[in-house]
Amino acid sequence: MSQEPVDVLIIGAGASGSTAAKHLAESGFSVVVLEQGHWTNASDLPGDKAEYELLWTNHQWNPDPNVRRRPEDYPVNVADSEQPVYMYNGAGGSTVFFAGVWSRPLPSDFRVRTMDGVADDWPMSYEDLLPYYAATDYDMGVSGLAGNPAYPPGAEPPLPAHPIHLTGRRMAEGLNKLGWHWWPGYSAIPSRAHRNQPQCVRLGVCRTGCVVGAKGSADVTLLPDALRHGARLETGARVARVTLDENGLANGAIYLQQGVEKFQPAKLVIIGANGIGTPRLLLMSDSSRFPNGLANSSDLVGRRLMLHPFGSAIGLYDDDLEDWVGPAGTQIECLEFYESDPSRGFLRGSKWHVMGTGGPMEMATRWHIGEGVSEEPFWGDQFTAKMKQAVGHSVDWIVHAEDLPEEHNRVTLDQTLTDSDGLPAPKVTYVTSENTHKILDFGLNRAIEAHRAAGATKAWITFRNFSSGHNLGTAKMGHDRETSVVNSYGQAHDVPNLYIVDGSVFPTSTATNPTSTICALAKRTATFIASNRDQKVASWV
Repeated sequence: MSQEPVDVLIIGAGASGSTAAKHLAESGFSVVVLEQGHWTNASDLPGDKAEYELLWTNHQWNPDPNVRRRPEDYPVNVADSEQPVYMYNGAGGSTVFFAGVWSRPLPSDFRVRTMDGVADDWPMSYEDLLPYYAATDYDMGVSGLAGNPAYPPGAEPPLPAHPIHLTGRRMAEGLNKLGWHWWPGYSAIPSRAHRNQPQCVRLGVCRTGCVVGAKGSADVTLLPDALRHGARLETGARVARVTLDENGLANGAIYLQQGVEKFQPAKLVIIGANGIGTPRLLLMSDSSRFPNGLANSSDLVGRRLMLHPFGSAIGLYDDDLEDWVGPAGTQIECLEFYESDPSRGFLRGSKWHVMGTGGPMEMATRWHIGEGVSEEPFWGDQFTAKMKQAVGHSVDWIVHAEDLPEEHNRVTLDQTLTDSDGLPAPKVTYVTSENTHKILDFGLNRAIEAHRAAGATKAWITFRNFSSGHNLGTAKMGHDRETSVVNSYGQAHDVPNLYIVDGSVFPTSTATNPTSTICALAKRTATFIASNRDQKVASWV
């Protein structure tokens, strides 16, 4: 060891790691964050470039690391996966490219086993997380409208809701005719200037990175606060192994930076490397004490992967709906079909939200792969006509299914594929369950009904089953060490000073976008650690 151990070492500077870094640094802990990527310069982002759609899909900004292939990325073997895997490595993690959707689960999501007899209950309740939701809503600059009847009473969002623009209004009119629930969407995008964030200017390119720095990505909202309170961020630092002392406690991590192997000692280690990177790191950190991977006495590390697939239903309208106007993530949301109804032939349900369909390139893709429209004449004279019919005149319903956990869906280490430092790549095995397919099919068919009720001239399904980039469930939390990897605070059952704070700890996926819950869980863990700071590390339970 070339230096004194810091109080806390955090691996990963995405939503979860940055949340923990901010709150622990503010609480007076010495904190080092290791991030394999780098800072993203807003001027380099594609969103304000004329060719932004090409840069986003076919360039270094693609959300798929197997396409992006930056040196800081690691390849993912998806030969045995029905879905691609999306993530971004860098300060802020995948929040750099997320759409900013900031929905919470419902109380029933925490009691799936009790209510529906499947999967597992969470080792906490919705009410347990409420104060942490409120705190992280403020940190991330969340805009929204209080009073949504789908939720129990709770703290209102810190910022007013964005105006419901024309696409959301049109779909709200259709849902009103059907008598179905809707509510203005919640976004981690500020409707007015807030803390580190300027007001959203509604460019609508949120999914390609916010070029004005308004969106609530962790590099804008959380990391600056952590650094101001003394945390240190090491970029280009790829962690190869979490190390243990002779007592079986975590004492730091070995990492590679510009090809040089280094060691960062620490009294406590937190992992926030997402549902793919976290099990990969635990499996790489095997030892004589943990021959099947660190903290893996349950044999659940890497298992129960939930890729949380979604579907999409497009509708075309005669009116110019200015569907490019931001925020891109959600104009309105619908929870009409969220709760279980066994009469539908499946358990659990879906959450919907309205999004813009992007520019000409994305809309052309929707025609090309759409059900019932892909065989229509498209190129030549038809191209211009179809683009005029679609661009600015379309509305996209995104249908997110609850993806229940199955142990055969998992992350393992590939035997031959490696990253640029020679470390083994993750291998993903994933098959979408029959129940998830049924949820998506049901929701998409209802979304077509919603388009018709809203007056669409044409509507079709584009994606029935596609990866959301929500990588969840591979280090499950629970009370029992034999059936879970960590407890309700993310503390590893096997290693009491090792914590996991990302989406890998989710017992179930819920049907909502997970980042709000990931941040709330990380804040809860950081609060627990801070409240126990005077105890010996080994006694933290």
